[in-house]
Amino acid sequence: MEFDSLIKLQNVEKHFEHGAGKTYALRHVSLEIREGEFVSVMGPSGAGKSTLLHLLGMYDHAWSGEYYFLGHPVHALPAKQKSELNKRYIGFVFQSYHLLDHLTVYENLDIPLSYRNVGRKEREGLVCDMLDRFQIVAKKDLYPNQLSGGQQQLVAVARAIIASPKLILADEPTGNLHSSQGRETMELLKRLNEEGTSIVQVTHSEKNAAYGSRIIQVQDGSIVKD
Repeated sequence: MEFDSLIKLQNVEKHFEHGAGKTYALRHVSLEIREGEFVSVMGPSGAGKSTLLHLLGMYDHAWSGEYYFLGHPVHALPAKQKSELNKRYIGFVFQSYHLLDHLTVYENLDIPLSYRNVGRKEREGLVCDMLDRFQIVAKKDLYPNQLSGGQQQLVAVARAIIASPKLILADEPTGNLHSSQGRETMELLKRLNEEGTSIVQVTHSEKNAAYGSRIIQVQDGSIVKD
C-alpha cells in the first residue's frame, strides 16, 4: 500500500512560563505520520500526550516549530485557514466529550456535516445512521447533561466519525465506556482504519494500543520510542 505523508512535525516545542522559569509540555518533537496509519500514543500522565493531540488537531496555536498537514504549512497559516483544515479533514474525540450543551444529541451529530456542504436529506440519513449504529436513537432529543458519561462518550465518537474525516484524533476514546462498548468502539476505529481513515489515539491501555500498527511512547514532552 502506498502511503503519503499526512502529518510532519519538525522540532515542535510548547512551553509554559512561570516566574523566571519555563516548563516544557513538548520538547524537540519530530514525527511523521503517513496516510492510512493507526498510531497509538502512550506514556505516563502529564507526559504531553494530550497536548500533542490538541496540537495535531489545530486547537492549540501557542507552540514553535514546523507542522505540515497534507503538505499545508500549519505553522504559517492564519487561524481561519487552520480552522478550515480542521473542519474539513479532522474528527476529534475529546477526553471530556466537548459536546455542545445547548444542542440535542441529534444536533450535535449534525454540526460536523454543516461544515461540509452536505445536503439536508443526506445529513438526515447520516445522522439517523449514526444514532442507529451507536444504539442511541432513543436519546436523540436529549441534551448532553441528560446523558450518562458513557452515553456522552458514544455521542462524541459518533460525532467524530460522522463526516468521514481523513484523520480521527482520539483522546482515551474508551475512557468512560464499559468493556463491551469499549471493545465495539475500538473495533469500529479499526474498521474505519482498514477502509482508509488515519487514526491517532492517546491511550493508557495496552489492549487498545494493540489495535494500532505503531506505538509512540512519550515522556516528559519528548518522544522516547517509536
